[in-house]
Amino acid sequence: MKNKYADLIDQTFFFPTEEFETNEAGQLQYWGIDLMKLVEKYGSPFRFSYLPKISENIQKAKTWFADAFERNNYKGNYNYCYCTKSSHYKYVLEEALKNDVHIETSSAFDLDIILKLEKDGLIDKSKYIICNGFKTNLYVDKIIQLIEMGFDNLYVILDNTRELDLIKDRTDKTIKIGIRIAAEEEPKFEFYTSRLGIGYRFIVPFYEEKIKDLPNVQLKMLHFFINTGIRDTAYYWNELHKCLSVYTKLKGACATLDSLNIGGGFPIKRNLNFTYDYAYMIQEIVSQIKSECDSNNIPEPHLFTEFGSFTVGESGGTIFKVIHQKRQNDREKWNMIDGSFMTTLPDAWAISDRFILLPLNHWNEKYERILLGGLTCDSDDYYNSEQHVNAIYMPTFNPEDPLYIGFFNTGAYQETLSGQGGLKHCLIPSPKKILLWKDEEGNLQDELYCEEQSPESMLNILGY
Repeated sequence: MKNKYADLIDQTFFFPTEEFETNEAGQLQYWGIDLMKLVEKYGSPFRFSYLPKISENIQKAKTWFADAFERNNYKGNYNYCYCTKSSHYKYVLEEALKNDVHIETSSAFDLDIILKLEKDGLIDKSKYIICNGFKTNLYVDKIIQLIEMGFDNLYVILDNTRELDLIKDRTDKTIKIGIRIAAEEEPKFEFYTSRLGIGYRFIVPFYEEKIKDLPNVQLKMLHFFINTGIRDTAYYWNELHKCLSVYTKLKGACATLDSLNIGGGFPIKRNLNFTYDYAYMIQEIVSQIKSECDSNNIPEPHLFTEFGSFTVGESGGTIFKVIHQKRQNDREKWNMIDGSFMTTLPDAWAISDRFILLPLNHWNEKYERILLGGLTCDSDDYYNSEQHVNAIYMPTFNPEDPLYIGFFNTGAYQETLSGQGGLKHCLIPSPKKILLWKDEEGNLQDELYCEEQSPESMLNILGY
């Protein structure tokens, strides 16, 4: 009878995958890494970052765009930007910058990171710095500081018309700007129009009336972003065509406009059945932009993307130990983990996001249907389903031989939303963090980046 956990996975998915396999002992291997050895070395809970995956995804995207440009005889340039809000950690930026990428920022303190990277020799002033987000006075001050320092490819993306007034008289140097389109949201969304950007029909008049005659303001970019991401849907293609219509009209009025930013939103793997034809989507986007420009007899724009989750999401994982199984009634079995979903994987709690969930050991044991509970005294601190099915199946709990579980592709947003250190709900500490990379000979290296948060650090914040 096929009643082992390994049998369940084999019957449900095409397994092994490029990143996951198991050894004879029924233990999970991730990109050839023995995760149980990391558990034995560092204990749990912990987060990890597998840095080579960052470079791999960047290079994949660059190859897809290069192929699409060649097939369509596309004359513009492609610029890959990493949006720092996905993960601000220096080790992430260092890895990404090995691949000749540019940077998108969202707030004032982001620009302090830019200054530190430039001081450390990790970037130079020729890098494209795409300044998105609502512009506070402090954000504007730092934008002007970088422009004065000679960051000649810093683009200020106007989120609203007021921001032009905040920047236009602040420096004698040329200020390069972009305009963000306020795309219409999907019909099922709570709001009709994105709160970010300027409405389609206002953009050309705004340029003609407010920007055109400013001596040191140069419009370079139109910025287009869809909240639900780049997907093969009628909604996405309709919004892209509306964007291209605005671009062609704006290009007719503004000779300096030469770049189109199609934002981010590439999906990442959320379950083992994940399928997405990245090459096809890029080919279609490039083809449609090329066709629209040819129809209007204008040159193709340089293309920019701002991939955050796609860059860093699949490099991260979070490991927990099942410390107890609690039976609540005839049907519910709660596996309690040594951490919290609310404080460690906030998207699982706040927006019901799902990640790849797999046990690290006991694949050769029988399985059972369970629920997962976190340590906080909050009824919302749970994880009750996987993206492909409304249930969780795990190897049978054995208190004498602990079960370890991993949530994979958690590298984007989870750490910045939950915060490293600081205060957490019910004072659940931040888990330890481990970095994984390969040396010049291709040998795996691991390093403890930070310890689990101490009680002293929390008490100090609380004033004790």
